[in-house]
Amino acid sequence: MPVQSRRRPARPNSTAQSARAASSVAPVAALDDWDGPNGPTGKGSRGKGGKNARRRKTPLWARLTLVFGAVLMLSSGVAIVGMRVVIDQATSTIQQENLLGAASKSDAEGGEDLEGPIDLLLLGIDARARLDADNVRADTIIVLHIPATHDQAYLLSIPRDTEVQVPAFKTSKYGGGTAKATEAFYHGAQNGGGLKGGAQLMALTVNKLTGISFDGAAIINFSGFKKIIDALGTIPMCVRQEVKSHHMKMVNGKPMWNHEADKVSGTKKPVVHKKGCRQMEGWEALDYSRQRYGLTHGDYDRQQNQQQLIKAMAKKAMSDGVMTDIGKLNALMKAAGEALILDTGGTPIANFIFTMRGVAANDLVLLRTNDGNFSGNGEGRETLKPISQQMFTAVKNDRLDEFIISNPTVLAPSK
Repeated sequence: MPVQSRRRPARPNSTAQSARAASSVAPVAALDDWDGPNGPTGKGSRGKGGKNARRRKTPLWARLTLVFGAVLMLSSGVAIVGMRVVIDQATSTIQQENLLGAASKSDAEGGEDLEGPIDLLLLGIDARARLDADNVRADTIIVLHIPATHDQAYLLSIPRDTEVQVPAFKTSKYGGGTAKATEAFYHGAQNGGGLKGGAQLMALTVNKLTGISFDGAAIINFSGFKKIIDALGTIPMCVRQEVKSHHMKMVNGKPMWNHEADKVSGTKKPVVHKKGCRQMEGWEALDYSRQRYGLTHGDYDRQQNQQQLIKAMAKKAMSDGVMTDIGKLNALMKAAGEALILDTGGTPIANFIFTMRGVAANDLVLLRTNDGNFSGNGEGRETLKPISQQMFTAVKNDRLDEFIISNPTVLAPSK
């Protein structure tokens, strides 16, 4: 299937209006004038139709995208105090690519104006410097769903070992076949496909598995993700099961990756994540959220821990007023530039900073596939139980609220 062109034109690159007084925060209503007569363009409605055409509001997912660049698209802050030049500097390091290809929503599916339900694909990779660009798999696969009401957000994880049918992909010369979900990214990255090709083939694979097309996407490099958490300071995390790290050791009292620790001498102790709730530094929160060996339900428990991490980051960003502090925003965006690649459908990131509190961190609902239990097929691969297949169908049809009411077991435990 040929890759579709991106369907949304970029917004005008005009200068933002002067900032409001530093002691106040611009009201949410100001966003509605972004392209209106009081906005920076002063042209009212975009596109054809003149002044009688319906003015197109900045879609909620767009408002969330920049904040996701800082905290995985989950915070929905208030308007930023500062000029366009400051915003451009803060976001200039965040790379944008077409990560969806043919898996992006068509106009008929609501991809034209994004005023209906919003679906985003979040992919976590571990692309360390010692790995080649085509030697990467997606260990984290998350669908972020925002219903048409735009008053809630849901996280649904797809197990990395789920058996999937991976479509043929001309870019990487892959002929198609049966594989684990995590391997779809690898096949798309081969023969020069790179991270962009890996994401596009993963998006096509998830689309084939669930029927969901997407409005946007992000690749999160976990090796750089630690810096985003560090920019926030610490985040609150609850450890449900004590688990020994399979990735890190303490060397002379300092945490180090195993492959680095093995090269140095000194007193070495295992990193053990003890049960209980506490504030975690970036290295600890990231390491804990990556563990699956030693957990009762393996990757399913890890999915819940990763979702908890995302929500904790969003709440910390909101509570600390990051989105109204230029200094904190700059630090956060610099870290995001090293950890993220975004697909925003061609819309400039700077325009997304002016966001509203449509979905706050507390409105983020964590869901689990297969009721959080193994569902193997005897060949080392997971399969989606009927309840999970129905859940993804509910996402596609924007009836997830009704589905959860009838199937409360899909809700992940809060702590």
